[in-house]
Amino acid sequence: MAVNLINGRVATPDGVRDDLSVVIDGGRIVAVTPDRPSTGADHDLAGRLLAPGFIDTQVNGGGGVLFNDDPSPDCIAAIGAAHRRFGTTGFLPTLISDDLDVIDRAVDAVEAAIAAGMPGVLGVHIEGPFLNVRRKGIHDASKFRVLDDADIRRLTRLKGGRTLITLAPEMTTPDMIRRLTAAGALVAAGHTDADYATMRAGFDAGITGVTHLFNAMSPLQNRAPGVVGAALENQDAWCGIIVDGHHVDPVTLRLALRCRPHDRFMLVTDAMPSVSADSDHFFLQGRRITVRDGLCYDENGVLAGSDLDMASAVRNAVALLGLDLSQALAMASACPAVFLGLSDRLGAIAPGRAADLVALDDDLKVVETWIGGVREDAA
Repeated sequence: MAVNLINGRVATPDGVRDDLSVVIDGGRIVAVTPDRPSTGADHDLAGRLLAPGFIDTQVNGGGGVLFNDDPSPDCIAAIGAAHRRFGTTGFLPTLISDDLDVIDRAVDAVEAAIAAGMPGVLGVHIEGPFLNVRRKGIHDASKFRVLDDADIRRLTRLKGGRTLITLAPEMTTPDMIRRLTAAGALVAAGHTDADYATMRAGFDAGITGVTHLFNAMSPLQNRAPGVVGAALENQDAWCGIIVDGHHVDPVTLRLALRCRPHDRFMLVTDAMPSVSADSDHFFLQGRRITVRDGLCYDENGVLAGSDLDMASAVRNAVALLGLDLSQALAMASACPAVFLGLSDRLGAIAPGRAADLVALDDDLKVVETWIGGVREDAA
């Protein structure tokens, strides 16, 4: 039965409007119309902001579980439920560098989740193990390996969803990158010490993303532009940014926003099990990770993902980066939808799009979500 969402402020591609209602039916948005008095089939938004559901392309864990620990459909479901409370209606379970059999299990789990119609699962993000030890961050360098033909087959066999692969372009070749993209994968540069020329060659070969810009990559220097310089110069690739006030100084991000189109940035969480879990620590591949004051770090102070959720990322983008609300919401929804090649069905409140929605209060806290038209209150 069709449901009319009324009395809300609707975030449309043309800005926020308070004179519209959104009709959803069969899991899709069927109309965006001038608001009208309530009927029995209406849902009153009570003045809240209705926005497209958030899409997070980098989610390692949540709700006390980590994808690397248990690459299974049950784990994916738990992660999705944890992040849905914060407005995430679409996500890529993310596996950091691990053994090949764990990669196989992760792809199988995501394929099974998608086949079962699990809410929000859009594909998989395989972050490593084809990385540079010089920029390893929290990744276990003993897992690193050189990309070969068998790996390409392994990485690109997912059916029914998107596959995002983060690699260091200097640790492979432009031809291997082309082969990954020709097989349907999206390729991002990350955990890389590439110089400017190598990064430019990677873009030319098909790299379309940059994983957590500024973190774990060669920086912009006066005589060595590095990965950061190449990324800021590039006007087409999508850059994921972790806006938690810890991973990157807000001043640095504000400068980055002046260099390239805003619609080529995506908010990501790089979230760990602590999101939506009441714990001050977790274990990552045998290492104890402490969670304190929004930070996740090991015994040496190395950052280990984040304790960030997407609603907080949106609030931070407004408060720390000076973005207007429409820009921040787009970076959480429309921009990742375009990056993933899913903008025909996700990332906007418009007829024909999936009814993946989030209702936010005046403080931009999540009140309720819809995935495929199915409503759930935020706990």
